[in-house]
Amino acid sequence: MSENLVINPDIQIALKDGRPIVALESTIICHGMPYPQNIETAKAVEKIVTDNGAIPATIAIINGHLKVGLTSDEMEYLAINGEKIKKVSRRDLPFILSQKKDGATTVAATMIIAAMAKINIFATGGIGGVHRDINDSLDISADLQELAKTNVAVVCSGVKSILDIPRTLEYLETHGVPVIGYRTNNMPAFYTSASGSSVDYNIESCSEIAKVIKMKWEMNFDGGIVIANPIPEKYSLPAKEINRVIDLALIEMKEKKIIGKKTTPFLLSKIAEKTGGKSLSSNIQLVFNNAALAAKIAVNLTQIK
Repeated sequence: MSENLVINPDIQIALKDGRPIVALESTIICHGMPYPQNIETAKAVEKIVTDNGAIPATIAIINGHLKVGLTSDEMEYLAINGEKIKKVSRRDLPFILSQKKDGATTVAATMIIAAMAKINIFATGGIGGVHRDINDSLDISADLQELAKTNVAVVCSGVKSILDIPRTLEYLETHGVPVIGYRTNNMPAFYTSASGSSVDYNIESCSEIAKVIKMKWEMNFDGGIVIANPIPEKYSLPAKEINRVIDLALIEMKEKKIIGKKTTPFLLSKIAEKTGGKSLSSNIQLVFNNAALAAKIAVNLTQIK
C-alpha cells in the first residue's frame, strides 16, 4: 500500500521522532455541517490538538491516495465540495482508490488509515453502533468491527444517541473491546453526558489511560479501545428533549425509506433542524473536547513509551 499511502512530511518527521500524533476524520468536513462552518471547525479542531501538545493528522482520500495530514488547500477543497465527496468506510476503499476518486473517511476508514501510518490515537465525535431497528434492518456500523480488530484508541463522546446504546455496548464486550469512561461510570450519549448504561472502567487521568493502551498492545491483544468522554455539561442537551426529537426523526426516516449509510447524516440533519441548531453546536463542542483529551493521552503515551 506504500504507493497509495501519502503521509504529510511534517507527520513523517513526527513519526520518526516519536512525537505524539492524533488522527482526525474527514466526514466532519464533508458531511457534518455546511461551508464555511465545516472548514472553520476542522481547523479549530487541529488547533486544539496542537495547543494540547500533539500533532493533528486529518485523514482523507484525495485522487485515490490515502492522505495522512491534509494541507490547508486540501481541507478547503473537501469543505467546498462537501456532499459531493463520497463517504468512505472499509468496503469502499478498494473502489475509491482504484478509480482515483476522493473520499471523506468515516471512523472505520480513519482507523484503518491511521493504523497503516502507525498512528494509534484518534479523536472523533461519536462512534457508530447497533441501530435501534436492528431486528428489522440488521444494521450494525462497520465502526464496531474495526474496533474489534484495528489497534487504534478512539476518543469519542460515546455512541451517537440515535443508536441502541445498550446493544452497542454488548457488541463491543463480545468482541473484547474495552470501553473506558473518562471520569465517568456512565456511557455518554453524544448530545447528553449520560445514557444510563455503564462503561467497563472509570479512569480519572490521561496517564492511567495511556498505561492501559500501552499494556493492551504490548500483550498483543489486537483491537481498539473506546475512550468515552462526556460532553461538557454546559453544552449537554436535556435527555428528554433530545430523545423526543430523535423519535420524530426516526419516524420521518422510515416514512422516506432512507436506509444504509444515508441514515446517520439524515438523522443528524433532522435533529439539528428540530432543535434549532442546538444539536449542531453541541456536536462541535464535544468534538473540541475530545480533540483536547486525545492530545493529552497521546502526549502521555509518548512519554511512557
